[in-house]
Amino acid sequence: MLDKMFPLYAAIIACVFAQMLKPVCYWIIHRKWNNYLFFAAGGMPSSHAALVSSLCLAVGLQEKFSSTIFAITISFSLIICFDAANVRYYSGQNIRLTKHLIDDLVERGEIDLESDPVYTQKMKEVLGHTYLEVFGGIIVGLITSYAYYLLFTIR
Repeated sequence: MLDKMFPLYAAIIACVFAQMLKPVCYWIIHRKWNNYLFFAAGGMPSSHAALVSSLCLAVGLQEKFSSTIFAITISFSLIICFDAANVRYYSGQNIRLTKHLIDDLVERGEIDLESDPVYTQKMKEVLGHTYLEVFGGIIVGLITSYAYYLLFTIR
């Protein structure tokens, strides 16, 4: 028997699981371990996509795929995945470019970093995800939610 809160639990588990996979995926690709990725935004797989895809499947399984709440859930999930792969991704690229331009201007002697504290502010370059990272998060979310569903309905 599934708990009424199954969709929430499945979504949280998927998000945490995706976050735990980030350093593992990084190690597979780069052969370097990075503990920071346990808490970082961006990277493979997208924990945002894992959370919302898990939530969608869980709501569909519990409330039926023809329900209004499923339609609402999938609509918001599509917005979140689009945002992660587009708006947030290109914001990160913009920050990377801005930092590069500042470095070039400093190197040419056209600006002095001490002249304005805005030049020394820490900015996070990786905010969003590539489409592959979002897709990876969706897969993690769907697998997590379905495994949770099978685990508690087979009994």
